[in-house]
Amino acid sequence: MVKDTPTGVPVVARLCGRMWASGRGLRHCSGLSRRRMRRSRIRSPVCDDPRMRDPLANNGPTRVAETSSADLRERLAGVRGLILDLDGVLVLKARLLPGAVEALAALDTRGIPYVVGTNMSLASRATLSREMVRAGLPVPAGRIVSAASAASAFARLRFGTAPLYVMGSADAMTEFAGLTLLSHDQAAEAGATAAAVIVGDAGDEFTPRNVQSAFRLIRGGARFVAMHKNRWWITPDGVLLDSGSYVAALEYATERRALVTGKPSRAFFGEAVRQLGGLAATEVAMVGDDLWNDIRGAQKAGLRGVFVRSGKHGDADLARAAKERGGWVPDAVAPSIVEVVAALES
Repeated sequence: MVKDTPTGVPVVARLCGRMWASGRGLRHCSGLSRRRMRRSRIRSPVCDDPRMRDPLANNGPTRVAETSSADLRERLAGVRGLILDLDGVLVLKARLLPGAVEALAALDTRGIPYVVGTNMSLASRATLSREMVRAGLPVPAGRIVSAASAASAFARLRFGTAPLYVMGSADAMTEFAGLTLLSHDQAAEAGATAAAVIVGDAGDEFTPRNVQSAFRLIRGGARFVAMHKNRWWITPDGVLLDSGSYVAALEYATERRALVTGKPSRAFFGEAVRQLGGLAATEVAMVGDDLWNDIRGAQKAGLRGVFVRSGKHGDADLARAAKERGGWVPDAVAPSIVEVVAALES
C-alpha cells in the first residue's frame, strides 16, 4: 500500500473525487456518487459515471453556450476574491493548463486575493505548496484550503483546548499542531473522552482497535467530524477502502451523522472565505470544473459559482443539473480560468 507523502512530481488533482500522482504510485479517491472506474490508454483514471466524462468528449449536439465576455464581466461584477479548484482549473492529468500560471500572476499584480481549494486530506498544505511550486505554480501554504485544514480550523474554533481524537496521516496531522490530541493508546483507555473524533486519511492506522476507540468516543458524546466521505481509492496494490467507508460504518454504528469539512460543505467554503480576509461570501466566486462539489456547493454557501470547461464536466452535466429538482445553473460558464480573470474588475 502506498501512503507516503508525494514527492518530486507535479501536483495532480482528481478526475473523480480527489487524486494525487506521486513518484511511487497514483492515488484516486472516488466520491459518494462515483461509480466504477477504468484505466485509459494514457494511464489516467477515467470514471464511468456520466457526470465525470472526459472534457475532450464534450462535443455533442447539445453544447451549452458559454457566457460572453461582456456578460461574464457583468455576472462577476462585485467579485473581489476567488476560490480556485486545483484539478481542472489549474492542472489536468499531471500537467499545467494553458494560461494557469499567467492567470495567478495577473491576480497577484491586480491585488485580487485568491485561495486554492482542494479536498486533499492525505497531505498538509505545506507539502501541497512545495509540490505546486515544483509544478510551476507559486502558491504558498497560506493560500491553500484543504479538507484537513478546514477540519483543523473547525476544531480550533469549536473545541479550543479540549481533547480531540484525530485519525489521519502523519503529514496531515501537522495541520492540528497546538491542539490537544489523544494518542491511539490514550483513546483506547477505559473511560477516555474527547470533544470530537475527526476522521481523515488514516491509512494503516484504521486498525480494529482504533476504529473501536472512535466508536466508543462518539457514543460517549464526542462530536463526529469527517474530512471527506470518499469511498475507495486506487493504489499500486489495487482498489482499497478510503476513509469514507470507515465514516459510513461509524455513522451506521453510532446512528450519528458526521459533519464533513471538505467540499461541498458550508464549513469548507466558510473557511476559504475567511482565509480571503474580510470579504463577504457574496463578494467571492468559486471557479471550478465540478458542477456539484465546486459550483453547487459554493452557491449553497452564498458564493457565486463559475464553471470552467477545462476539466471533467461538460454539456451533459450542465443539462443534468438543470433537470434536477428545482433546476439550477452556474452563475457563469467560461472556457478557462484565463477568461474569468480577464473579466474581473480591478
